[in-house]
Amino acid sequence: MPDHQGTEDLGMLLKDSLKQQSLSMRKLSGLTNIDTATISRIINGKQPAKLEHLRRFAEHLHLPMDKLLEAVGLNKGTQHKELREEIGDSVATIQELLHSIRLLDYQVTAEHVRQELAKYEQYAQTEEGNRIILESFHSKVKEVSGWGPFINQLHYMFSKYCDERVTPEDRYILGSALLYFILSADIIPDYLFPIGYIDDVIAVQLAMERLSSSDDSIA
Repeated sequence: MPDHQGTEDLGMLLKDSLKQQSLSMRKLSGLTNIDTATISRIINGKQPAKLEHLRRFAEHLHLPMDKLLEAVGLNKGTQHKELREEIGDSVATIQELLHSIRLLDYQVTAEHVRQELAKYEQYAQTEEGNRIILESFHSKVKEVSGWGPFINQLHYMFSKYCDERVTPEDRYILGSALLYFILSADIIPDYLFPIGYIDDVIAVQLAMERLSSSDDSIA
C-alpha cells in the first residue's frame, strides 16, 4: 500500500516536471484549479494526493497517469496483486481499502455511486437498458475475471435478473448495478487498474444492501 516513500516519490516527480516546464506551483494551481497550498503540501509530502489531484496533474503536466500512480505506490506488480486480493476477499473491506490507499473518500464515492445507480435504475426499465444487460454482461465480465466474490456476486445478480420470478422492483435494482458495471462512464475510470473497479464493487455492494432489506432478499 502507499506509504511515506510513495509520497516522496510523487513530490519528486512533480518538482521535476514543474522545473522542466518552467512552471511555478502558483501557475500549476491556476491550470489545475487546485489550491497552491494543497499543491505545496502534496509536493512536500505533508498531504496525500487524491485521485482527482492525480488526474489534473496528469492532464496539465502531460504526465502518464500510470507514472503518477506508480509514484504513489499503486502501480507496482506486488501491490496490484495485494489490492486485487483485498477486493476479491470481500466487498465488506472496501471502506477500509479506500481509507488505506487514501486516494478516495469512501462516503463521497459511495454517494456518487448511489446517485448514478438511481439513474441506471430508470434505464434498466427500458428495452434498451435490458438489451445492453443481456447482450454485454458476459463480455464485460471477461475483462475482470478472477475477482472472487465480486465476480461471483455479479454472476448471481445476472442470473436473478434473468429469473422471471423476480419482482420488477428487484429486477430494476439488479439492473442498475449490472448497467453500472457494463457501461464505461464510471466515476473511477476502469483503465485505472486496479482501483478503477472499486466503484463497481461499491455499486454491487449498495445494490445487494437494498435487495437484502427487501421482502424478496437475494442476500
